[in-house]
Amino acid sequence: THTGTRITFKPDSEIFPDTTVSYQVLARRLRELAFLNAGVRITISDEASDKSEVFHYAGGLPEFVAYPNEDKQVLHKEVIFFSKEHNGIGVEVAMQYTDGHAVNFFAFANSVNTIEGGTPEVQRNILAKRVLRPPA
Repeated sequence: THTGTRITFKPDSEIFPDTTVSYQVLARRLRELAFLNAGVRITISDEASDKSEVFHYAGGLPEFVAYPNEDKQVLHKEVIFFSKEHNGIGVEVAMQYTDGHAVNFFAFANSVNTIEGGTPEVQRNILAKRVLRPPA
């Protein structure tokens, strides 16, 4: 038996001046959602090109962190992960260090990437300074 939700998207040329849909953009976003919602299976199919992919990550956020590091030299194999809920608000944190110099920081609120930074990035910077700077 099949369960779940099926969504079909066909842009309306009367509403959208450009009806071209980027498979890569949609696939990246759906992959991201599958990582952020551990255990959910998301399938994308493009009838025009016969492309299809299934995204399913039982490990959730730790798998999301490990995914871009697959081709990098990681300093520790296991992703550091912890979660906490307080007053009905849940927070998950996952991190993995590599031998690279670039910092990749992603913050999400309700499965939406807060690419402008916002409170999560400000708090991360405050905590990093507290941990890395000795008290005066």
